[in-house]
Amino acid sequence: MLPFGKAPSIPMWAYRRPHGFSRAAFGTNIVSLALSAARANCAKLPAKTTPALIQHVNRDNSDAMGRTPLSAQTAIGRLPGLKEPRLVQGPDDSLWLIWLEQRPAEQGRTTAIMRRFGEPDSPEIELTPAPINLRSRVHDYGGGVLATATDDQHLHLVWIDAGCLWQQRFSWTKADTRQRLPEAEAPAQRLTCPGPWELADGLLNLQRNQWIGIREQNGKDALVSVDLQRTDQEPELLHQPADFAGYAALNPNGDRLAWVEWVQPSMPWDSSSLWCAELTPTGQLINPIQRAGGDGVSVFQPQWLPDGRLLVAEDSSGWWNLMLEDPATTSWERPWPMAAETAMPQWIYGMSTTAWDGERLLAATCADGTWSLQRLGLDGTVVKLEQPFDDLAGLQACHGRAVAVASNSSSVAGLLELDLRPRTMAWSHSPAIPPPLPAEEISVAQPLWFKGHQQQRTHAWYYPPMGGGDGPAPLLVKSHSGPTAMARRGLSLAIQYWTSRGWGVVDVNYGGSTGFGRAYRERLNQGWGVVDVVDCAAAAQALIASGHAHPDQVAIEGGSAGGFTTLAALCFTDVFRAGACRYAVCDLTAMATDTHRFEARYLDGLVGAWPAQRSIYNDRSPLQHADRIRCPVLFFQGLKDKVVPAEQTERMAAALRNNGITVDVRLFDDEGHGFRNQATQITVLEETEAFFRLHLGLGQAE
Repeated sequence: MLPFGKAPSIPMWAYRRPHGFSRAAFGTNIVSLALSAARANCAKLPAKTTPALIQHVNRDNSDAMGRTPLSAQTAIGRLPGLKEPRLVQGPDDSLWLIWLEQRPAEQGRTTAIMRRFGEPDSPEIELTPAPINLRSRVHDYGGGVLATATDDQHLHLVWIDAGCLWQQRFSWTKADTRQRLPEAEAPAQRLTCPGPWELADGLLNLQRNQWIGIREQNGKDALVSVDLQRTDQEPELLHQPADFAGYAALNPNGDRLAWVEWVQPSMPWDSSSLWCAELTPTGQLINPIQRAGGDGVSVFQPQWLPDGRLLVAEDSSGWWNLMLEDPATTSWERPWPMAAETAMPQWIYGMSTTAWDGERLLAATCADGTWSLQRLGLDGTVVKLEQPFDDLAGLQACHGRAVAVASNSSSVAGLLELDLRPRTMAWSHSPAIPPPLPAEEISVAQPLWFKGHQQQRTHAWYYPPMGGGDGPAPLLVKSHSGPTAMARRGLSLAIQYWTSRGWGVVDVNYGGSTGFGRAYRERLNQGWGVVDVVDCAAAAQALIASGHAHPDQVAIEGGSAGGFTTLAALCFTDVFRAGACRYAVCDLTAMATDTHRFEARYLDGLVGAWPAQRSIYNDRSPLQHADRIRCPVLFFQGLKDKVVPAEQTERMAAALRNNGITVDVRLFDDEGHGFRNQATQITVLEETEAFFRLHLGLGQAE
């Protein structure tokens, strides 16, 4: 496979597979009026350049051009999730790369992998072999499960497994002299005893021998400390916020800590605040003070520069832009104003979009739903770093090198390694798996702008179908989860599964999505079940009007919040002929009264104050309007789901059956909110496509 770029200064950089890879009546009239307007003003796409669906798949399961549709096993079953990469300094100025790998083939187990930076073919070590599973259940979404630090001869690793904190120390001195792979000095030690809490988002302060992170207990978050030299201890309270907290950052001297707090009913992307406190020699926090944010301003990822200045992203300008503190005056400046985001919604811990490489500040920025990499000078200069990847996450840097999880429309997510020291930047990309499709068989994401709710300019990614003859194709509309999230452009093999079978796919960044500024995100305020519904339907109508989609072969699917949008679209529009939902919100009233702590007040902003505006909840709930659905619906639900309990799916399915609607329901005993198991993921993909094909009259794929 040919790389996208060259890295002549670093030998052996190449594409490769990682070693060891087993690796929601809202007024229907209002919706209808909005849709009518959208239909009359839908954007026209360029003339279609890709062939449409062959109505019946050939018996050899290949299309007329000899292409073989992508299997679900290939699309999902082998692809691990790469998360939270970081760089650590080893002996002799060596630099090492550590990342997390979530493996569907191992029931979603997450492990830590390590190798030399810039040498993708060098030996790897699995730092946390099975049965270790790095996972946090804080806020039920987790993240921030691994903390690392180094001293002269050791790598210190602290992770979360089964609610407990574990530590293991690795030494380079005992390593093979040629490869210098670190070796564990002793078995892992359990630092904390089991208790009625969950832990996450920690950092290591070797100077004070402590882990500092978040404990969720009794309906509150707390900043806590754990002694690295004791076992089976209870975490010690450092600071008790009013409600939620996280994203702690330690200054270079180790004597100041910064973190983020927010208080319900606000979500962290609605209103959050930056706090700082002094850290005593004994590891206690004193004199906490709010430094920025709050009152309708969101902050993200505090970070300290080597000179002691504090950096944070905040969105008072309408965009998550970076601002820098003057320590002498404690005032803030905004050296890099831009119509782009340098942050993302804080659904999980462990996210990173800015990094200091030792000399320069790097930032992953998002404009119009597309990510790029910038080098930011402290004098206010902004220089774009040219590299071919436009979907970036987990940016980290050290000693003139950087790493991120990166993908684009033709490459699956992988580790992007950058050497910023040469005059010409060098980079390499190691995809999580070898390319499962030749480049010519990949349906590349195309930006689609159309007029959505209230005639507002709205965005989606459109993927044309591969193979077949001319004419309109069946269309799958995807409504992303969140709903405060975004449809990203990086290569999705699950989407390619559909396009390889002759489907067009449109992944909609409906109003409320991130990556387009705060005003775009706030379109959904008090409008969930309206704005998103109109936008998804309008995207489909735009593709129908331009001749790309067949009006009688349009389906919609989504999970969680996207499942709610799917059901609401089936209730309140006449665009879709079938729908599929994964762990869908079916009843807004139930969601407001029976969900997990993190989202307990989320609907106050999305729908209205509860219970004062109960009537709006009823008006928009699909369960209350199940009689309006006139097409088949498929449900997938995990029985361990704490975010959207299975009872919602069961009630919705029963209501549809009572109305004579075709319903299929698949329940999974061991799945929660978001499916982790390989077999489950494959089943969902295969059965969804078969269900749509059957009920849209497309014939049966073999």
